[in-house]
Amino acid sequence: MSGTTRPYNSPLREEKARQTRETILAALYTLMSETNAPDEIGIEAIAQKAGVERRTIFRHFATKEELICAFWPWLNAKIGASPSPHSVRDVVDGPREAFPRFDAHEAAMRAALHSRTGREMRLDTVTGRRALFAGALEPVLCQLPPAKARKVEALAHLLFSAPAWEVLKDYGGLTGAQAGEAASWALELILSAVDPGHAEADVPSQTTEKKP
Repeated sequence: MSGTTRPYNSPLREEKARQTRETILAALYTLMSETNAPDEIGIEAIAQKAGVERRTIFRHFATKEELICAFWPWLNAKIGASPSPHSVRDVVDGPREAFPRFDAHEAAMRAALHSRTGREMRLDTVTGRRALFAGALEPVLCQLPPAKARKVEALAHLLFSAPAWEVLKDYGGLTGAQAGEAASWALELILSAVDPGHAEADVPSQTTEKKP
């Protein structure tokens, strides 16, 4: 009989590890929602909020940087509003669907927008985001000169973004739902201007206005 002990990964142990990881990330989310200095949140504060030992955090995340890197995708999944459009309609309807959800997590969203780690996270996603938007808008962009196509795509990125949500709220005095409607309406106008035929057929507004 071999004296070698084979590692045993029980489903119960794996589920416990998943729950602990979730608890740590949820604790960081709470702290992000409570502070005006998200970059200054320390491991000790996270451990205390999660009700675990400091060493427990480092069993799941080798460094604070690794924890932060895991946090932003987790937050996007929690909000359910990570932009991944696959069609022109997805891009147009994106703000009206996403912005009200941002309101439900406003403090954490603002922390993501104004913290160093949040900015770094967003920059890490730029390449993939551009590829998604380019693919979704291809039916419109392919008909435009390259310089004009770049402008249209850039405006789509701007209007379907958390910074647009924040500006429309803070400077426009809108709710998240109103901001989403405004941004989606602006996208409809832009796409109608560059390709009227396509916009009328494939980019209908989901809002139905009442007729007098």
